[in-house]
Amino acid sequence: MHTAIVLFTRDLRIHDHPALATAAREAERVIPLFVLDDGVLETDFARPNRVAFLRDALEDLDASLAARGARLVLRRGDVVAETMKIAVEANADMIFMNADVSGYAQRRELRLERACAGERLELRVFPGVTVKPLGEVTTVSGTHFSVFTPFYRAWMRAPGRVREHPPRRLSLPPNVNRGRLPSLERLVGGTCSPELPEGGETAGHKRLSAWLRCGLAHYGERHDNLAADATSRLSAYLHFGCLSPHEVAERASAERCSGAFVRQLAWRDFYHQLLAARPETSKEDMRSRGHRWRADEKGLRAWQEGRTGYPIVDAGMRQLLREGFIHNRARLITGSFLTKDLYVDWRDGAAHFFEWLVDGDVANNVGNWQWVAGTGADTRPNRMFNPIRQARRFDPDGEYVRRYVPELREIPGPNVHEPWKLSASVRAKLDYAAPILDHDEAVARFRSHSRRRSGESRSSSTEKSADDGLGTAS
Repeated sequence: MHTAIVLFTRDLRIHDHPALATAAREAERVIPLFVLDDGVLETDFARPNRVAFLRDALEDLDASLAARGARLVLRRGDVVAETMKIAVEANADMIFMNADVSGYAQRRELRLERACAGERLELRVFPGVTVKPLGEVTTVSGTHFSVFTPFYRAWMRAPGRVREHPPRRLSLPPNVNRGRLPSLERLVGGTCSPELPEGGETAGHKRLSAWLRCGLAHYGERHDNLAADATSRLSAYLHFGCLSPHEVAERASAERCSGAFVRQLAWRDFYHQLLAARPETSKEDMRSRGHRWRADEKGLRAWQEGRTGYPIVDAGMRQLLREGFIHNRARLITGSFLTKDLYVDWRDGAAHFFEWLVDGDVANNVGNWQWVAGTGADTRPNRMFNPIRQARRFDPDGEYVRRYVPELREIPGPNVHEPWKLSASVRAKLDYAAPILDHDEAVARFRSHSRRRSGESRSSSTEKSADDGLGTAS
């Protein structure tokens, strides 16, 4: 009688789960296992917003497995050590898992492979965190892409895989200690943002169905409208694997007007293949531009707290703190302000986003930050976003700003974007900071820096960034 362990990592679902589906077909008994990895919980991952969402997802996964005759087995410690203990205790002969792309995930898989070889256990690894298996999307020479447009063309041509159905029935070996899920307080210190989404596959499928029914058709023309909040908000569910990106793409592609949205899923795959090929870019510039970033603790703190004096920037940063999410147009505006106006290292911005984002994903977060800083995949590395022009274009009535910056709620219409232009009597009544810098002066400084840097890019490409949290700073 074959017993298989299905090691869950960033794939907390039963639908379209290649490792789980294969185990259910090939083994009489299946042990669904999740290890609360101390190697992760003791790092920057362990932030209240993400751990709260993770707990929701694990509880939902356990309920889904229970409905099929099994339960989720929980352990805490080193993933490889705890997995091998279960394998010995349950006399398992196979371990199935879905692959991941970060340097940490790749090292974990290699350690597990070595441990399995030592115990003569079969380890099988399946694709599952991207829409297309990354090995199917390569250049003619077989390497990874570093520019999105040719990647997207190859991605569209690449074959997909068959969507897997959830197993109808699972049998857990007897006498397996299931373990218990610790409370949030025992897993992480700190306080969650007040308006977090509910985690888990069930909540993710509800959101996906509602999005396909009511949001997808208008995505192309509304996704940049800050006040409309017309993006999918599926990024956290994709990050934790509560939703299969392959399933999302397949279901979306069956609907009309889905091209713009599906393109965002391609951006997500693009950043994942970049990180898989170059895991060092989670900390290092993908393309060094010779930046000599400024140490500006005061400016960085004002940016983090949403008190730069630029309402559109402050609204985005306060949305992040309130919801653990930030609209992607605001991600681009706030990222440009930090790296181009303040000229502060993109790593400081990425670290702050990772502190709060529920959808905090190394591939997407770092990929988008490097894009906006000009050190990544953007072919126009010296672009800057003018916060006033961006505000007028994407929040023309000021509704987004007033939603997140209560000090300015009484300012009508677009006047909210430039409160320093209001009369002295009105300004005196506002409890709102003056701008910490002049954007025009910041532009001049950045251009001066650019002229001094060696290897300045003069590309005139009009490459666009990802427009949804799916494939960007998450």
